[in-house]
Amino acid sequence: MSAAPAALPAESAERPDGGPELGLLLVPPKARTGWRLVPARVVAMCAVELQKLRHDRTELYTRAVQPALWLLIFGETFTRLKAIPTGGIPYLDYLAPGIIAQSAMFIAIFYGIMIIWERDSGVLTKLLVTPTPRAALVTGKAFAAGVKAVVQAAVVVVLAAVLGVGMTANPLRLLGVAVAVVLGSAFFSCLSMTIAGIVLTRDRLMGIGQAITMPLFFGSNALYPVDLMPGWLQVVSRANPLSYQVDALRGLLIGTPSHLALDFGVLALATGLGITAASALLGRLAR
Repeated sequence: MSAAPAALPAESAERPDGGPELGLLLVPPKARTGWRLVPARVVAMCAVELQKLRHDRTELYTRAVQPALWLLIFGETFTRLKAIPTGGIPYLDYLAPGIIAQSAMFIAIFYGIMIIWERDSGVLTKLLVTPTPRAALVTGKAFAAGVKAVVQAAVVVVLAAVLGVGMTANPLRLLGVAVAVVLGSAFFSCLSMTIAGIVLTRDRLMGIGQAITMPLFFGSNALYPVDLMPGWLQVVSRANPLSYQVDALRGLLIGTPSHLALDFGVLALATGLGITAASALLGRLAR
């Protein structure tokens, strides 16, 4: 009986014809372990979510209509009225960062509907039986919502520039704008996924999302300064993460006085709490 062929060495030389090394075909890549596992899973889940956007880009175009109307109608009208004191800043300039935050929130606040759809189609159950930690699943989806919101924010920035809004072109400040948009969108998407884990149905989530979206928007400093609000609404505004996102965007884009360290600290803390809450309730959806 002939002897079994000897195993080929893992580090075989490159083929004479210039092809790949045979060892690369025989030896599988090492599995990521330890601290490298979670970031890899987060990036993978984020890439999966963004693939959906690649196949259907109409969402970006349709979602650009509402912020365009706010800037063109509301912003232009109140700029002429000069009814809201903004510290000498044209009202359209004052409004533009608030509309960026609003459009990002509107993208993220209904993100839980996608989770429920994945539950109904069986995708969520398959994801939960993989070695991927639940926090990585939630984080990947949250930051995918953030990337979508950055694209939406870029559209609003271009539109605002066309309307004559004076915004910074400093790359570092624009990077800070992107970070603020991602963190804010990540929080609101986690809030949506948390609500999905509680109500479990799309109809209930849609109703609650519609019920909280406008109070979050009008209860922030997106449209008017906090000092103009009644006392009880000022308390609500200071507890609203959207207010800190708007304050950061305003300070970075148009140079108004802001509290960037506090703003980014609150957004990061809110995002961390949102990921924790959504991860804890994710399994309830799959039951």
